[in-house]
Amino acid sequence: MLPRLSAQLRLKSRRSLLSASVCATQAHSKTSFSGIGETGTKEDDRPITPWVRSVISGADLTRNPKYNKGLAFTDTERDRLYLRGLLPPAILSQDVQANRALLNVRSMANDLDRHSYLTALQERNESLFYKLLLDNIKELLPIVHMPTVSEYCAKYALMFRSLPRALFISLNDRGMVYQILKNWPERRIKAICITDGERVGHLGDLGVQAVGVPVSKLALYTACGGIPPSVCLPLVIDCGTDNQELLDSPFYVGLKQKRVRGEQYQELLDEVFAAVQRRFGNTVLIHLEDMQYENMSKTMAQYSGNFPIFSDDIQGLAAVVIAGILAAAPLTSKKLADHTFLIAGEGRAATSIASIIAAAIARERRHVNETILDARKHVWLLDQNGLVVRSRGDADTLDDHKLPYCHRQATPEKQSCPDLLTAVKTLKPSVLIGISSMPPTITFSEEVCQEMGRNNQRPIIMPLSQPGAEVKPKDAYTWTDGRCIFADRDTRTDSADVVLDDGRRFHPSTCETSYLFPGVGMGTMLSRATKLRDDMFIAAAEALAKLVTDEDRARGAIYPPISLIRDISAHIARAVAQRAYDSGLATEQPKPSDLHHAALQNMYDAEYRNYR
Repeated sequence: MLPRLSAQLRLKSRRSLLSASVCATQAHSKTSFSGIGETGTKEDDRPITPWVRSVISGADLTRNPKYNKGLAFTDTERDRLYLRGLLPPAILSQDVQANRALLNVRSMANDLDRHSYLTALQERNESLFYKLLLDNIKELLPIVHMPTVSEYCAKYALMFRSLPRALFISLNDRGMVYQILKNWPERRIKAICITDGERVGHLGDLGVQAVGVPVSKLALYTACGGIPPSVCLPLVIDCGTDNQELLDSPFYVGLKQKRVRGEQYQELLDEVFAAVQRRFGNTVLIHLEDMQYENMSKTMAQYSGNFPIFSDDIQGLAAVVIAGILAAAPLTSKKLADHTFLIAGEGRAATSIASIIAAAIARERRHVNETILDARKHVWLLDQNGLVVRSRGDADTLDDHKLPYCHRQATPEKQSCPDLLTAVKTLKPSVLIGISSMPPTITFSEEVCQEMGRNNQRPIIMPLSQPGAEVKPKDAYTWTDGRCIFADRDTRTDSADVVLDDGRRFHPSTCETSYLFPGVGMGTMLSRATKLRDDMFIAAAEALAKLVTDEDRARGAIYPPISLIRDISAHIARAVAQRAYDSGLATEQPKPSDLHHAALQNMYDAEYRNYR
C-alpha cells in the first residue's frame, strides 16, 4: 500500500505544480468562489503571478480582440477551442455582425457616442471594427477621426479604460524608456504615431488625453492603407499640461504639473528616439501629431536623417492641397507654376504649405533650371497685419518661418496691402488658401470671392481652417456664380451636394489628409525607406491627382471618392516607394517588380480567418 500511496502523493504534487504554472496558488483561501488564485478576500494579501497560456482558447479567446470572431465561430471551432456553451448557439457571419454594428452606430444620438461605440468595438473585436470602418469609410471617417476624436480626447478622463491602447512615457520615466518600449506586447513595430498633446486643434493643450489622436490615426493607417494593426504603436509623451481645468480635475490621468519645455523636454525626446531606434530599427515610420509646430519642425529637422519622419499637419496637408490643384488643371488650364498663391492665416501651418508648394513648383520647372528661390515668388502670405512684405515696416520682427516669403513689395505701384481684399485686388491670385488651427480671424467675404471670380475664370478657393472655415461652400459657389473650385476641411466626406438657389448642384471636396498619409506609410514600409523627403510627398500628391476622373471634376470634386481609399493608397504607396528606390533610400531588396501589386498584396485583410 505504501508504494501506491507514494505514487498518489507524487501525482497529486505534480497536479498542484501544473495548476500553479497556469494560475496563482489558492493556498490559505477558505472562501474563494472566483477561481484559482482569485480569492477576493482580505485574508490573503500575498502577490500573485499573472500568467496566461501561449495558445488561447475558451473565454480567453473571446476576450482577445485580435482573434475574437464574436458569434462567427463555427461548430467545429467551438468544440476544438472550448467555446461550446460560452456563446449562444446561433452562428452569425461577419457581414451580419457588421450590419448589426452599423445599425447600432446609426442609432446613437451623437457622434461622440458613435465614436465611443466604435472604440469599444475595436477593443473587443479588431477584425470586425476594421471591416466596418473600411466598408463604410465615407460615413465613419468623420466619426473615427476629426472632428469627433478631439471631442473624445477632451472627455477622455471620464471614458478611460484599463485596456492598454497606447504607450505612455512621462518625465518620470527618464532612464527607463527602452524598458518601457519592451513592455509593448508587439515586437515588430513598423509605424509609430507620437504626440505630446500640446496642440489638439482649437482645444489646445489636452496633455495625455490627446491619446485618442494617435490611436485614430493608426486606425486609419490600417483601414485606409492596409498596414496591419499589430505593427502600429500609438505613443504619448507626457510632459505635463498647461490646461488648468485638467490639473484641477480629480479624474485627469496624466502628470499633474505644468508642462515642461526646454532642456528636460528635449532630453526625454532624445531618449525616446534613441530607444525606438534600438528597439525597432531606423526604418520605423515616425508620425508626429498634435504637437506645437515649433517642436514638430525642430524634431523633424533633428531626426530626418535617422528615421522616415513626418507630420501630417505639415507635409500631409500641403501635399493634399497640391494634389487638389493638380487635379483641377483640366478645369483651370494652368500648371502649378502658372498659379499665383495667396495663403491667409497665422502660424507655421501657412508657411508649411507654402514650402511644399514652392518645392513642387521648383520640381515642375526643373527643366528650365528654376530654383526654389524663383518658385517662392509664386507664393504670398497674408496675416492679421496684412500682406507679408518688407515695405510694411515690421520685417525686422517677423517670425523666422515667414521670412522666405516676405517679398519686397506687392507691386511696383503698390507697396503693401493692409487687408485680404486689397491683396486679392492687387496680386490677382488664382488660388486662395486659408489656414489656421483656431477659428479664423481672416474670412473670405463676399467681396473677396467676387474679386477672385472677376480675376479668374475658375478660381480655386480652399478655406482649410478648423473649426469654422473662412467661407461656407454655398456662399463661395454663389458669390463666384458657380465657377469656383472649392475644397475645405469642415465639409464631411459623407455630405450631400450643395444646391444653389437657381437649382445648380455642386459637390464640394474635402481636403482630407487621410487620402494621403496611409499610402505614404505603406510606401515607406514597402521600400523600407530610411528617410522621407519632400519629393516623396510631391510624388504622392501627383499620384493622388491622377486618380481624379473627368466625371469627378464634372461634379465639382478635385479628389477621388474616399470609398476607393484602398486602391488610392496602393497607387500612392507605389509612387512613394518608387521615389525611395530612385533616391537610393530604399533598403528592401530586391525591389518588387510590381510595386502597386506588392502594396495590395501586403495590405491587412479584415476578414475573419478559420482556426484549427
